[in-house]
Amino acid sequence: MSVNFQDSKTKKNLMRAFAGESQARNRYTFAAGQARKEKLPVLERIFLYTAGQEKEHAEIFYNHLQQLSGKTIAIDGAYPVDIYEDMKDVLKAAKHNEYEEYEDVYQKFMEEAAEEGFHEVAASFRMIASVEKTHGDRFQKYADYLEQGRLFSQENKAVWVCLNCGYIHEGPQAPQICPACKHEQGYFVRADETMAPFI
Repeated sequence: MSVNFQDSKTKKNLMRAFAGESQARNRYTFAAGQARKEKLPVLERIFLYTAGQEKEHAEIFYNHLQQLSGKTIAIDGAYPVDIYEDMKDVLKAAKHNEYEEYEDVYQKFMEEAAEEGFHEVAASFRMIASVEKTHGDRFQKYADYLEQGRLFSQENKAVWVCLNCGYIHEGPQAPQICPACKHEQGYFVRADETMAPFI
């Protein structure tokens, strides 16, 4: 069925998604500040990297609303308050929120957009939902590392990279202090995880 965009559920869903992504960006920026205070630059970078992607998601959804420029869209919504002292809880809450977008929210928005005939919008919800799953997986992995005391160690030998200077260390745990630049252990990450979040 084809629906007029002005009268559509999709219009409101796009604004809800824009609001949700904008709030997620701020929550992750706040979490990055908390990680920095806790001397965990590796987690700070993950949160900032994810915050940057949430900003891009917000922009994608916002741009779908261009034909309503100058209008105001009233929406209702519920958004989480995730203020925790323990970084494990911050990561777990972030994972929960990302999975909720992936499994529930964006699936519903995608289906409604398709039903109303807005296939380009439906495709955006589908693609961004898959990214949110990746975010959730990453947050869970680092929550597990913290919970198991393995953020900077593991049973087998690993290759560790200092995010500050690039120094490489091989061993079951990252050095307490980087021998090259003297930055603390919080800058080390497993070499097989030195991809986009750490650029």
